Amino acid sequence: MNIIKPTVIAALASVLFAGASFAQTNANPHVNANNLVSVNISNVAQNIANDLDVDVQDVIDIGSVQVPVGIAAAVCNVQANVLAADNKADGAECDAESTSQGLTQIVQRSINGG
Repeated sequence: MNIIKPTVIAALASVLFAGASFAQTNANPHVNANNLVSVNISNVAQNIANDLDVDVQDVIDIGSVQVPVGIAAAVCNVQANVLAADNKADGAECDAESTSQGLTQIVQRSINGG
């Protein structure tokens, strides 16, 4: 007999609820419909520049990048549910305290013009 662990059920429920929230549209023009968070990267610009082997000024000039809630939560050290609630209300913003591969890739695309 297979017993489904409560953590598996919770994970599946999270995915289902997240999928439903992506499908919703929002009339508030300040809410980011793509569930992206604006992350200020100035605090970690040197680290990102080192990882990308670019001039730090290239990273500083970007200022902020739009990243998925999960990446923002990790690099800003903020719980994802807090960012999601802020994003739903009027758009979420946070300051990066660390970097991640995902953040670095998004900055690289921004430096490359897209």
